[in-house]
Amino acid sequence: MQEVYINRLAKYLPNDPIPNSDIEEVLGYINGKPSRAKTIVLRNNGIKSRHYAFKEGKSTHSNAELTALAVKQLFPDGHVDTDLLTCGTTFPDQILPSHAAMTLGLLNTHPTEIYSPSGACCSSIQGLKHAFLSIKCGDAHNAVATGSEKLSNMMDAPKFDGEFDGTDAIDQNGYIAFEKDFLRYMLSDGAAAAYLSDQANTDGISLRIDWIDMTSYSNELETCMYAGSDKDEHGNVVSWKDMDAREWRSQSVFAVKQDTRLLGQFIVAKGVGFLEDIIAKRGIDLSSYHHFLPHLSSNFFRQEIHKGLAIKGLAIPDEIWFTNLDRVGNVGSASPFLMLEEIFHSDKLKKGDKILMMIPESARFIYAYIQLTVV
Repeated sequence: MQEVYINRLAKYLPNDPIPNSDIEEVLGYINGKPSRAKTIVLRNNGIKSRHYAFKEGKSTHSNAELTALAVKQLFPDGHVDTDLLTCGTTFPDQILPSHAAMTLGLLNTHPTEIYSPSGACCSSIQGLKHAFLSIKCGDAHNAVATGSEKLSNMMDAPKFDGEFDGTDAIDQNGYIAFEKDFLRYMLSDGAAAAYLSDQANTDGISLRIDWIDMTSYSNELETCMYAGSDKDEHGNVVSWKDMDAREWRSQSVFAVKQDTRLLGQFIVAKGVGFLEDIIAKRGIDLSSYHHFLPHLSSNFFRQEIHKGLAIKGLAIPDEIWFTNLDRVGNVGSASPFLMLEEIFHSDKLKKGDKILMMIPESARFIYAYIQLTVV
């Protein structure tokens, strides 16, 4: 079995960074009024700036364009050359063709195997694992794995007119801030890409992928985060295809929504439980890690994760945590790659360092953990 290395990482964040004060200038004002809840949501999530592929009510880039621009930066000569392209995203630009097909269509390259996993934050990691295993078994010599999101055009104000501005509710329960209208102040756009190979870099560092473990608890837990659907009184998800056009608008069917009751009950507990399973399976020692990269949808979860780990005797010291949520925002499936890209190009890594990544997905409770070694 081949060793597999991440040799290059690149990102593309569209347009100028948008500070908190200008969010509604870009996305618009719900019901024509400034949000009273925005300040509370932003205070809790810790995001200071983010990027939108959206200006003056129109898109500046498609999701596929964002992804292709990130991929191109992996190849300084401008010619993309890879055996496999995997593209994870929560919301492709269209239902058909696939996101990876549309991305490949924008690249100067040869006919290439593609893979488009479906999901939310873990979709990019599903693609990364497919690339990892393809190289490990010798089916490919190299691969490009990407994560990207284009959510801004789903969050402009007309899509939310009539929504509730629950300032008091958020003060009483921080999880309320993860319902559909408040997600406008958390989600943003961007893309990142990784180049994998069966050979490490001869100059500089590479990141050897030691393992990627993933699981889903959808066998036992109902849907938490969803779009293109709604929930009925029994908690069953009803597809947009079984609703009429009037319901699409009146129920904000295509907006991203979360069941905050489920989010608060399970998102941290199940993630910590899966880490316990991995420790037992692989015999790992958390004290051996030099860097911990958790994908946080909001800084609200930093203390929640700390508490959840501490309860199980699995505390991870603050000084090894690395996130860039405050400066790039929550970019869904791109966020794990954006963290890795930033730390890869920093002066924080030295050969021999071990990295643990944690990627939770609330859609139907999928979790991924990754161990990397700097070589």
